Amino acid sequence: MLSILRKRAQSTVIQIVVLIIAIVFVFWGVGTNLGGRRNTLATVNGEEIPFDAFQRNYDNAVDNLRVQFGGSIPPGFLEGLGLNRQVLNQLIQAEILRQGGREMGIMVSKLTTQDEIKDMSVFQTNGQFDLNLYKAVLEQNRMNPTSFETGLQNDLLARLVSEAIQGFAEVPDSLIASRHDYSREQIRLVYSAVKSEDLRDAVEVNDKDLAAWYEQRKNDYLPPPMSKLQYLFFKYDEDLDQVTVSEEALKARYEAERDKYFQPEQRRARHILLRVTEQDDVQTRADKKKKAEEILAEARAGKDFAELARQHSEDSSAENGGDLGFFSKGAMVESFDSAVSQLKPGEISPVVETVFGYHIIKLEEIREATTRSFEQVKEELADQIRRQDGKGLTFKRASQAYEDIFRAGSLARYQESHQEAVKETDFFSRNEPPAEPVSDPQFLQAAFSLKKGELSSIIETGKGYAIVFVSDTQVPAAPELSEVRQQVEAAFRVEKSVELAKARAETLLKEARDKKSLREAAPKEIAVQESGAILRSNPASSGEVPAQVVQQAFGLTMKEPLPAEPVAIGDTFYVFQLLEKSLAEKSLDDKEKDQLRQQLLAAAENDLMADWLTWMQSRAEIWVNEDLLK
Repeated sequence: MLSILRKRAQSTVIQIVVLIIAIVFVFWGVGTNLGGRRNTLATVNGEEIPFDAFQRNYDNAVDNLRVQFGGSIPPGFLEGLGLNRQVLNQLIQAEILRQGGREMGIMVSKLTTQDEIKDMSVFQTNGQFDLNLYKAVLEQNRMNPTSFETGLQNDLLARLVSEAIQGFAEVPDSLIASRHDYSREQIRLVYSAVKSEDLRDAVEVNDKDLAAWYEQRKNDYLPPPMSKLQYLFFKYDEDLDQVTVSEEALKARYEAERDKYFQPEQRRARHILLRVTEQDDVQTRADKKKKAEEILAEARAGKDFAELARQHSEDSSAENGGDLGFFSKGAMVESFDSAVSQLKPGEISPVVETVFGYHIIKLEEIREATTRSFEQVKEELADQIRRQDGKGLTFKRASQAYEDIFRAGSLARYQESHQEAVKETDFFSRNEPPAEPVSDPQFLQAAFSLKKGELSSIIETGKGYAIVFVSDTQVPAAPELSEVRQQVEAAFRVEKSVELAKARAETLLKEARDKKSLREAAPKEIAVQESGAILRSNPASSGEVPAQVVQQAFGLTMKEPLPAEPVAIGDTFYVFQLLEKSLAEKSLDDKEKDQLRQQLLAAAENDLMADWLTWMQSRAEIWVNEDLLK
């Protein structure tokens, strides 16, 4: 649905707004008055936001984060992020955007929505809208035409509202000149690095100071707590032989989950990437694009594309000749995806610009869309059903044992009649557990959350269900200093050397300020280095000068050429002095000027949109059911 909007939206702000509200509009037609507030999370000027809409969007956001973290979100991360508030605010802003459009008199008719759908290539066969294909695609994505069309209608409204607001953004020539001057500003520095590691041998260590230091930090040297367990373990594999799967059950499961086995068209491509970033100036981007055009000419002249990728590509795929393997539509960023979709095997694209830089793409081959047959997935399905049903049988066994333990009154009494079933461990710490099943993360988490004498609930692990009883624990005590003196002394030296380095850097800065020269203030043991010219638009030109130092140095003036305090980077402290600040000789041609204007206009549009949403939100009557949000 959103691809048609992105193709037509030339402004970054439209894309940002659409991304903010996409999930909201696709899965929830906003502005529905449901009557009653039992399922209402919030209202915006009387329009209700249902809790189930919030829950769907929240779950989707959690799933996206889980993918980013490799499947497991760190404990407390969602709470620290305030994800529930972020999702609610997106829903509120989506409703505000819709209401703002209504105030402006902006409307989107059903006919306009239908025309947009007919123009979408995903629903076309031989360039013509295909109603059967339309229904099939929606069905595969578990959507119906009504909800899809309502969502698209709201997307179109969002685009029109955004365009109306962004139309007020302007970029005067003075701003372009000012930004250009800002980007070509350059400086030269002298600097010294006072490294704590060079001062460790200078740290004096005596027994009294070390003992006092250790006394304050002895808990840092506590050994891990240890537990001794008794447990029952019920393996899934032990019940698989009891499960039989009929042909009818397999076919019914296949038909019910047929869409799972649909494999969309996939394309295999190679690419050559010349990277650019938001920090790169107009000239740098122009140079990269020119180089990309030259490489493209070589490729189209018949030079081996894979070899060109190895020579020029700045992507990790370069060593494989730029090979990206097979991927489906939507797997790549939109402009890349669009370029690949228009190629035939063996064809090479023009230079394609994305957020990563400039790409040259060669399509290698196409795998047509297909659905895996019942015979192809039969064994896979049978194994899934056996394991699923077998797991149910295993849980029954674990549940029966759990009930028997309670009937017996304790695990000890249960053990009298089930001697062989109860396993025991010796004392162990969480970071050095025995072999499976004890080493399973879920097993360990449950075991070390229990106190001595406590029985766990039924624990689901990777290979079975467990019931754990903590028969004993060992509370760790801090070791005597003599037992860990070597570790403690090393940590003492590190901490004190950092303090020494900081003090020396502060003294050096004071001397430099008094003498108005870092070179004259620095003693022989502290080296003073001079940088070359460092461009604001290209901090990497600083060479070995850290980015944090460069950032602060651009805030200095020739009248005040020294910083207020040394800059700490890790355990090293930098003192520096501005030698020169000037403007690099770098003019803008018409093309570069236009590119800079477009960048500034996009930023202005973005700021204007954000300010409008903030203003609308400030004047809206918003009620939130805090009890539901908890």
